Amino acid sequence: MSFPRLLEPLDLGFTTLKNRVLMGSMHTGLEDGRKHFERMAVFFAERARGEVGLIVTGGFAPNIEGWAKPFAGTLATSGAARRHKIITDAVHAEGGKIALQILHTGRYGYHPFCVAPSRIQSPISPFTPRELSERGIERQIRAFIRCARLAREAGYDGVEVMGSEGYFINQFLVNHTNQRTDGWGGSYENRMRLPLEILARMREAVGPDFIIIYRLSMLDLLPDGSSWDEVVELARRVAKGGATLINTGIGWHEARVPTIATSVPRAGFAWVTQKLRTQLRAEGINIPLITSNRINMPEVAENVLAEGAADMVSMARPFLADPDFVRKARENRVDEINTCIACNQACLDHTFAQKISTCLVNPRAAYERELAIVPIAATRTPRKKIAVVGAGPAGLAASTLLAERGHEVHLFDSAAEIGGQFNLARRIPGKEEFSETLRYFRRRIEVTGVQLQLNRRVGVEDLKGFDEVLLATGVSPRNPRIPGQDDHPDLVLSYIDVLLKRKPVGRRVAIVGAGGIGFDVAEFLVDEGHSLALDAQAWRREWGVADPAEVRGGVVRPAPSDPARQITLLQRKSGKLGAGLGKTTGWIHRAALKMKRVEMVGGVNYERITAEGLWVSQGEQRRDLELIPADSIVLCAGQEPLRELEEPLRAAGLRVHLIGGALEAGELDAKRAILQGSKLALAL
Repeated sequence: MSFPRLLEPLDLGFTTLKNRVLMGSMHTGLEDGRKHFERMAVFFAERARGEVGLIVTGGFAPNIEGWAKPFAGTLATSGAARRHKIITDAVHAEGGKIALQILHTGRYGYHPFCVAPSRIQSPISPFTPRELSERGIERQIRAFIRCARLAREAGYDGVEVMGSEGYFINQFLVNHTNQRTDGWGGSYENRMRLPLEILARMREAVGPDFIIIYRLSMLDLLPDGSSWDEVVELARRVAKGGATLINTGIGWHEARVPTIATSVPRAGFAWVTQKLRTQLRAEGINIPLITSNRINMPEVAENVLAEGAADMVSMARPFLADPDFVRKARENRVDEINTCIACNQACLDHTFAQKISTCLVNPRAAYERELAIVPIAATRTPRKKIAVVGAGPAGLAASTLLAERGHEVHLFDSAAEIGGQFNLARRIPGKEEFSETLRYFRRRIEVTGVQLQLNRRVGVEDLKGFDEVLLATGVSPRNPRIPGQDDHPDLVLSYIDVLLKRKPVGRRVAIVGAGGIGFDVAEFLVDEGHSLALDAQAWRREWGVADPAEVRGGVVRPAPSDPARQITLLQRKSGKLGAGLGKTTGWIHRAALKMKRVEMVGGVNYERITAEGLWVSQGEQRRDLELIPADSIVLCAGQEPLRELEEPLRAAGLRVHLIGGALEAGELDAKRAILQGSKLALAL
């Protein structure tokens, strides 16, 4: 498989990018403060070595008012620029190019110094911004220009001006957040003064041979966002006003449409970039356009470029998952790419929890030095014969890393295929990407020489010849033992019966347990297995994404299809259902089920099961006995670790290690499992 368009150089006039791949900006937390610059240098250097055409850093504020949070990454002094040299030198040493993103958060700033065009509080920050005076606006413009000059001083090849996603510049562009009556508000000509003034003065300050990317919001996904005519006019002016490249921005952070989660179709917004590119090309404006969002494999990127949707593709989190993405594509090793599954669990969720971002499928991301892969030959460590029991995420990560380091590894599983709980997850509509992780690990097993034995249940005698035994045997469903449960075997199903064994499920369903698996089962049943992630037009209808040329902001009322079943989702705990779901994706799952009229009930006691359905009561007093009529009752009441081999193995004198669900079964956590397996493999 070849990728001629993806790997084609891009001539920018004063410099040439080696291919059409932009590593898009993402906040990792390494930007904040001064202590992580060496780590950041290692992180970006590894991506440059992997042959990315152009890297963009996480956002750096041009001043204190632009902070994302107190003491967020800022570039405002020559001293700070000198600290950045370690990053730019490391990238250039690997033959790469890197741009610094200038990010002023405006009213999104999570601090009391935030500023905005108007004194209107954002729904995602508790702080009300200060309305800028005209002199205040001038100070912000000067801060942008100073930041760009300092970026050049620091050795960066360019900057990206963040003009989308509802941040400071974007806030000036729409009436929703700009209610000024002076020369910076009112007409669109006035509202777009800010980005055009910044670009013109920035180009003058940095000279003609410096990359300036302008990130333009092409689809606000807000009811009173920019019109398409406004988007096009801004693009025209940006193209003529100093920008080298225009990057695609999709959706404000307060928009209620998912844009980068795994349930979003691949390249699901490339049509917007194509719409703009077609119009600009018809007018003879040839500035290269970059498209973005949910492009995670080379064939997806190649197809986007082949269709003329863009001149370049931006991929951010795919380079958390695999720093060698581009090199593997060039070497026709696509089956070895560790694909981003857009789960958000270790990247965006970490960012919002004030942690360093990393990657569920690659926990080495941003921890390259701490989790270095050192061959045992280099450390004079004796080669060991190691058994890994269980080929779920923890066992797969551990076995392949152990083998890569040089150990003799035997991987056993009683199932007919690798994957463990991932084989359940990948059957959920919108979670098809989990199949890519299993494809990656199947290939990793071949490449590293792990000796895989499926359909093999092992005991103590089978494992006596091994130096180390890793138990990654996973979990079993917890039995809630509801009275009457065993009397109705045709009525009561486990989540494994539904997802793996595909047993028939009735039209009225009660789901016992509203954790991650309960939500997954509800989504599986309510859509009858039809995945909107594989049907872009249906997905847009479902979420109300419209053509911005027809509807301002590109958003209308969602028009979900009718649910396949009537579902009641229940949990013992009172309070919001799905509270334990991912911080940045939980709202998507709750919204998706509400659109399908799923009833969510918390604070219940499961009293008994009869032929009519599930009887529940409320609260500690077990009051208000009520029947939930159901043709099927699906048990999703948690999991328990499977570790019956542990004690016999220890009694036999074997060295035993527990990882993944076998160690801790609470809320199935692939992030924790892969990290545990990786850490242990690098330590043995």
